Parts: sequence; structure tokens; C-alpha cells
Amino acid sequence: MNKFHIITLGCSKNIVDSEFISEKLKNKNLTYSDNLYDSDIVIINSCTFIEDAKEESIDTIFDIANLKKQGIVKYIILTGCLSQRYEKELEKEIPEIDLFLGTTSFKDIDKYIFSLTKNHVTSPYIENAIEEKRDYIETSHYGYIKISEGCDNNCTYCIIPKIKGNYRSRTIEGLIKEAKSMAKTGVRELILIAQDTSLYGTDIYGEKKLHILLNKLSKIEGIEWIRIHYMYPEGIYDDLIEEIKNNSKVLNYFDIPLQHISDRVLKRMNRKTNKEKIKNLINKIRKEIDEPLIRTTFIVGFPGETEEDFKELEEFVKEYKIERLGVFPYSREESTPAYNLDGQIEKEIKTRRKDIILEIQKSISTQFFMQKIGKKLKVIIDDVVDEKTYIGRTYMDSPEIDGVVYITSKEDIEVGQFIDVIITDSMEYDLIGVLENEYSK
Repeated sequence: MNKFHIITLGCSKNIVDSEFISEKLKNKNLTYSDNLYDSDIVIINSCTFIEDAKEESIDTIFDIANLKKQGIVKYIILTGCLSQRYEKELEKEIPEIDLFLGTTSFKDIDKYIFSLTKNHVTSPYIENAIEEKRDYIETSHYGYIKISEGCDNNCTYCIIPKIKGNYRSRTIEGLIKEAKSMAKTGVRELILIAQDTSLYGTDIYGEKKLHILLNKLSKIEGIEWIRIHYMYPEGIYDDLIEEIKNNSKVLNYFDIPLQHISDRVLKRMNRKTNKEKIKNLINKIRKEIDEPLIRTTFIVGFPGETEEDFKELEEFVKEYKIERLGVFPYSREESTPAYNLDGQIEKEIKTRRKDIILEIQKSISTQFFMQKIGKKLKVIIDDVVDEKTYIGRTYMDSPEIDGVVYITSKEDIEVGQFIDVIITDSMEYDLIGVLENEYSK
């Protein structure tokens, strides 16, 4: 019996795809192995969003290709964005790859594998893979649910619409069915993902339906937290804010990719908002929502970004004190409109601008988390370090990308358990706490 191993690179949307792939192959009598060196088939679910992600994917392919040359691995299958975008080039440069599957053709992966290995498909092929069960190889007590595919925003720096296609929402019924299945496996925190979650429903229902979806998901037994990722600022609407405000299961966590604040740069990025609207949105969220956590990203060094544009961004960061903030130097991606824009900026300038913003943010973050000392926060446990130390997350912390809480307790606490923690100390991005009933002032 062939064993397979999956390497997932890039964003959480790829995690979802890998889990569908694993479940599909296990249903075809293949065996998942978490040991790369004990696997006949290695599936690399790749990313090519920016240059760093592309390099990571290519480095991984070369590493696995070397294992194949040594006879450790029999077959290499490349799927995901890199395969979709560079199949011809990779086929020529890395002949060790046996099979290329793009961002949609992976749904037929069982057929391709059995054809490749000359095996017989042992059960009927199920057409709509996205509605199938998933094998939670990457997650357990929290899980990602992809509410749509593709993107219609066409930001000039982004290749995603060309790779993933137009925006395509999944049905509410299908998502509820999947979320119920996830809850039965032990998922307690549901994380909604898409290229733009705020647009959910506009293509199939003719209007925004994210607030309706959240309301229905919150009624599922076992789901205690619902976290939303990647809401474009122009897509956030009053009914959505109201649902987040009034629904105790939906976390006050706003992941809003702003990318810049200068109107001139935003226009060149083809973003559908401006500085005034962004400020009004942040003010509204902070007025309507109790202790919201806003997370955002900015791109510095975009073609044509002047010192005045950057100064505008710098002043905004100082004034608005976004709780969690990431900064990326502009990555020049071929086949995107921004690739040919005038005013390309040198790497040294981009790096300097990134460092300036991060230094400002370090101080903001330190002050923000110091204010949490002495407060009681609900925490979900992610890891057991030893018999007295645990790692968890608050509503402010999404897995892998945000901070954590280091907790000491004399009690035995299980992964996936929710506990109340008193915060006793803070670091730049993380918190330290103790179980509430063991806290003494």
C-alpha cells in the first residue's frame, strides 16, 4: 500500500486544500504518513504569492527531488499556486516532479495518482471535493473553513486573480454542513478564510451575507469561537459590525488588510478605498465594539511611493496605534500590473521604510499588552510544554500569525480546553498569565 506525505506551504487556505487532499486519498486506500522518509508519494502544496514564498516552495521542491534521487521518495506531486503559475518552467528545470496539479485540478488528485502509480481506483470518484470531509492533519481544536475561492479585487500588486480566478462563494448550506462535521471532530475555534471574506455571498445571493453565515455558524453545538480573517476595509458593512458586536461567539478580531494610507498609493494599488474612509472605519469599529483587536498589513516601497507618501503612513501608524501590524516590502511579481509601473524603488529603501514602521509598532505593541496586566482573559490551550506550563491564545491571537499566552498552572489542562487566565506580565507581542483560581495578588 502506498504511503503519502503532504508538505503545506503558504497561507491557511492551503491548509484546507491539503486536508481535503488527505481525506480523499485515505478514502482511496492510501495511507497518510507524517514521516517524510517513510512515504512513497510526497505532495507539495505550494505558494507563490510573493518572492519569498516562491523561493521557499522552490527550495522545498529541490530538497524532495534530492530524496527522490536517493531512492527515498518514489513520486513527487506539485500542487497549488506555484504549479498553476510555472508548470512549464518547472517541468523543464526539475524533471523529478512526476505530476503538476493547479489550484483547482487537485480535486482530481486521486485519479491522477492512481494513473501515475498504475493502481486501480477502489471507490467511486466524488465530484465536488470542496464539500467532502477533511482529514485534520494540520489542526485539531481549531480549524479553517474556506468560505470562497478566487478574488475580484484586482489589486495591481497581486497575482491571485490570475491564479485562482473570479470570486466564488460557497453555499451557506455547504458551509454549515462542513462546520458541523468539524465540530464533531473536536474543533472548538472556527476560522473563516478567503481572499476577501467581506464579499461573501455577493456572487451567489446578490448581496453580502457574511453576517447571516456567522449567525448560523454560531448555533452549531461545540463551536465556541468564530474568527474572521481578511476583511477588505471597503467591504465591511453595518450589519456585519452589528453581528460581531452582538454575537458572543464571534470574536472581536478584525483582520483588515489596509496596505497603505496615502490616497495616491492606494489608487496606484487599485484599492477601492481611501484615507478618510479607512479612518472612519477604524473609528466606527472602536466606537461600536468592546475592546476590538485590529490586525492589518502594510506594503512599503510600492512603485512611486514618495517620502511624503511614506511619511503619511508613518504618521498614521503613530496616531491610530493599530494593535497588530505587519509590514512587507513591495515584492515585484511578474504578470501583475504593478510589475511595469514606473518608480520602482530600490531594495535598501524598502527595507529602511519597513524597519521604521516596525520600530514604531514595537513600542505601540509593548504599551498595548502592558495594559492587559491584571486583566482576566479567556484562553484556548494550544500546547502543553510540561506539567506546569501551557501555551494558549486569547481572542486577540490567531494561530501561527499572532502572539500567545504562556500560562503556569498546578492543574492538568488539556489542549483545546478554554480557561480563564489572569495576565501577570507582558512582552512585545506575547502575554504571561496564571490560571484564575491560582492567582494571588
